Amino acid sequence: MKSVTAFLTSVLGAGALMATSTCVDAASFKTSFDCTSSTLSIEKLICRDSQLAMMDRELNRLYRLALTDEHSVPLPDKVMVDQQFWLEERNHCASERDPKTCTISAYAERAHQLRQGSAIVRTKDPDRLTEGPMTYRCPGLNAPLAATFFTTQPGAVYLKWAKSSITLNQVPSDMGNRYTGKDSLGPYSFWQDDGVILFQKPGGKETSCTAEPIS
Repeated sequence: MKSVTAFLTSVLGAGALMATSTCVDAASFKTSFDCTSSTLSIEKLICRDSQLAMMDRELNRLYRLALTDEHSVPLPDKVMVDQQFWLEERNHCASERDPKTCTISAYAERAHQLRQGSAIVRTKDPDRLTEGPMTYRCPGLNAPLAATFFTTQPGAVYLKWAKSSITLNQVPSDMGNRYTGKDSLGPYSFWQDDGVILFQKPGGKETSCTAEPIS
C-alpha cells in the first residue's frame, strides 16, 4: 500500500487547491479540474453546466475517500486504475449524439460503483450530493433493484438490476421525486415519495417496490 499512500498524499495535498479553483469565465462553474487550462470538449461542457460541475466535484470527493479505504472493493490500487479507464470513457461522451446525457450517465454509474464498494465513501457527510445504493424489491424484476442518487439540481438516479442498468434524470413533479429516461428498449420512470416507490420499465406496468432495510 506504500504506492497508494504516496499517491494519496499528493492527491490530497492538491485537493484543497482543486476544490477551490474556479474558471475565470463568468459562465463557468467550480470543478475538480482547472477549467482555464482544459482543452477537452467534455471538460469544457462540464465547466459550463452547473449540474455536471456539481456531479464532477462530488465524484472527486467520493474517489478521494475510496483511496483512503484499505477495505474497499476493489482495493485502492485498483480504484486508481479503474478511475483512469473511467475518465477515458467519460471523455468519449464527446462523440455521442447527446454528450450531456452520456456524461450524466457516466458520473451516476461511477458514483454507484464507488459508493457500493466502500463504507468510508458512504459516510454521511452533511455536504454530500449522493445517496445509496438503496435496494428495492419490485414485482416483475428478476433481481433486487439497486439505486444510487445524485441530489444535484436537477438530480439523477442510477438504477441497476441483474445485468440491466439505466440512468434517469429528475423531472418536475407535484409530489415526491420523479425520474424519467429511455434507452433502445423504450421509456423508464422511477418515482418516490416517503415510503412509496414506483418503477416502470418499457412495455410494462408501473409496479410498487418495497425498500429493503439498510444494513
